[in-house]
Amino acid sequence: MKLKLFIIPILALLGSCSVSKTNNTPLKLSDDELLTEVQKQTYKYFYEGAEPTSGLARERYHIDDIYPQNDKDIIAAGASGFSIMATIVAIERKFITREQGYQHLKKGLDFLAKADRFHGVWAHWMYPSGKAKPFSQGDDAGDLVETSFIAQALVTLRQYYLNGSEQEKVLAQKADELWKGIDWNFYRKNNENVLYWHWSPTVGWKMNFAITGYNECLITYVMAACSPTHGVPAEVYHQGWAKNGDINTNINLYGHPIKLKHNVVGESVGPLFWSHYSHLGLNPKGLKDKYADYWEENRNHALVNYDYAIANPKGYKGYGKNSWGLTASYSVKGYAAHMPSEDFGVISPTAALSSYPYTPKESMQVIRHLYENMKDKVWGEYGFYDAYSETANWYPKRYIGIDQGPIVIMIENARTGLLWKLFMSAPEVQQGLTKLGFTYSK
Repeated sequence: MKLKLFIIPILALLGSCSVSKTNNTPLKLSDDELLTEVQKQTYKYFYEGAEPTSGLARERYHIDDIYPQNDKDIIAAGASGFSIMATIVAIERKFITREQGYQHLKKGLDFLAKADRFHGVWAHWMYPSGKAKPFSQGDDAGDLVETSFIAQALVTLRQYYLNGSEQEKVLAQKADELWKGIDWNFYRKNNENVLYWHWSPTVGWKMNFAITGYNECLITYVMAACSPTHGVPAEVYHQGWAKNGDINTNINLYGHPIKLKHNVVGESVGPLFWSHYSHLGLNPKGLKDKYADYWEENRNHALVNYDYAIANPKGYKGYGKNSWGLTASYSVKGYAAHMPSEDFGVISPTAALSSYPYTPKESMQVIRHLYENMKDKVWGEYGFYDAYSETANWYPKRYIGIDQGPIVIMIENARTGLLWKLFMSAPEVQQGLTKLGFTYSK
């Protein structure tokens, strides 16, 4: 009996020590908590880190520059479209209040209303004054693809505020007017059955860049077909984008069939952002036309990247199930559109994170690994930095707006379908998809 009395206090003491040790160890976040943390921190790029005059998205932001960044106030059209959609997520997740979200969105739309437009189309880059900033020689004005990302966001915003307060309904009307002011037909260059990426009042059609599939530009053709004011006929999609059926291929990569011929050299797939940008609002679940099942295509695109990293044919350090995903981002070679056929040992977190709807388990492995095991190297004030390379021991503290936005949006689409539901609820979207021969989930 005495022995039992002696053992019990000792066991109680040991138990107490164990509890104390556990209490001093940070609790591991659940998957839901970690996803929310990533979305919240990443959204700060578009709110706290927004370009202050417009409230829209900076093209990029560097924390590690030795010299001051000379373009930190340049506004990016595409990233600004993503910013609008991410702000809807932030309101619903209560990262900001509904009033803060409204004021932020109003500031952005007021800027877009006064900014330079070229037959209704915004430039790729804009100064805080609203004037177009040349993106490259000859590309100094209208950028139809970047504008289509704004259009996708404007329709989503309109649907979000349709039944809101009186001031929210006014903002919904402004979004409606802005997107209906885009002259998609003009960008057919004299009524050709294809859309062109650029037009400039100084050099006209000099860039001569026809938009053909398959890449990130599916949404450009969808928005053009959906427009009730300057819509294009179905032939523009089928003859231009789909190249009279030549958009199709039949290849198999790491056991995953690919039916859409990506605009890359050889039989391969392009950067993963090609499966993200068009599908921030355009729901790929159940989306099919005579060329593809877009859910299967996008999922297989992500899985090719996953299995490529596991196979790791070039032997790069760190590649595997916890570190995968190739897309356009900063690189050890400046800036590059990373993909299996152009791989420099650089992983871009947005690639796997924005693929979360397609590959939740595989993407979650990356999120948890980066957050729990590499946080000191790859995590900062606006979420995960744009890119890293374990092979090169390269961990730049830099962000690019167009890479940050899809992280917030696509994670939310996987969790609640929020942006997909809003965009797909627009009657013009439904009519346009039907016109192009799509079937889709309702």
